[in-house]
Amino acid sequence: MKRAVITAVGHYVPDNVIPNSYFENRIETTDEWIRTRTGIEERRFAPDGMATSDMGVRAIQDCLNSRGIDKDEIDFIIVATVTPDYIFPSTACIIQDKMQMKHPYIWGYDVSAACSGFIFALETARRLVEAGASQKALVVGADKMTTITDPQDRTTCIIFGDGAGAVLLEPSDDENTGIIDSVMHIDGSGLPLLHMKAGGSVMPASLETVEKRLHYIFQDGQPVFRAAVKSMADAACDVMQRNNLTGEDIAWLVPHQANLRIIDATASRMELEKDRVMINIQRYGNTTAGTIPICLSEWHKDGKIKYGDNIILAAFGGGFTYGATYLRWGIRHSA
Repeated sequence: MKRAVITAVGHYVPDNVIPNSYFENRIETTDEWIRTRTGIEERRFAPDGMATSDMGVRAIQDCLNSRGIDKDEIDFIIVATVTPDYIFPSTACIIQDKMQMKHPYIWGYDVSAACSGFIFALETARRLVEAGASQKALVVGADKMTTITDPQDRTTCIIFGDGAGAVLLEPSDDENTGIIDSVMHIDGSGLPLLHMKAGGSVMPASLETVEKRLHYIFQDGQPVFRAAVKSMADAACDVMQRNNLTGEDIAWLVPHQANLRIIDATASRMELEKDRVMINIQRYGNTTAGTIPICLSEWHKDGKIKYGDNIILAAFGGGFTYGATYLRWGIRHSA
């Protein structure tokens, strides 16, 4: 069986930088409060009229340009998002149409796993590539979180930003690279703590649901924080133990960028120094499915990831969903 290897990465973040001071005159908060509790200093807001698919297209273009291949070689697109352009059709379909991808057998769909969406989508694409069902698969994590964040809710509006990342998966016979292992979990008992109350079949949209502001993220912060600290660290340590890895073997931890304290706790459990943890939450906040691929793209472009590096991806999100992926980096950095 061939290995599924990440052969290219790309990302897009909007130009509009929103510092913490933006919120000080709008809600009851301060720059100091936000920094100390989340690690966030600024985030990016996409402009009106820019959809999740538009950010995904830009991330894909960056990815394909770095690989030097044509868009029509792509045979599978999977998009992880909780802010799709529409309930249907899928954002994957919209991206295919906007980019005019014309592989004769191209297909794809969206995955909804909140902040774990990218690693869930990556695992799905990995299995298709390993089975020979895809030769060039795009995995996109993209969210325009500003569309579902209540600007009046001081507990959530400070956290989220907009952005997208993409990776290309291809089969390889190189045993020194590729996705090695993963552990994925769901726990639906977490629903009351993190969800969107209205807009689904349980509570369809109505004048009342709009007036009551029920189409925004609801989060019970402290229980979610505790669950995230435990679950993300458990998953990362589990995949390490399954593969006889210690902290000394890991070149990089790529954690979901939800909260700096959660990231620090996960790294501590893995016995990793902070200089081996990818952290950009201070610049982008939580872009949900976009955080991990944006990190990978930025660190690769900066030449910080080396061919063959052992990397652990770890995430936790609403559902609850959580998991970790172990891979060896397969891209050689060109100066």
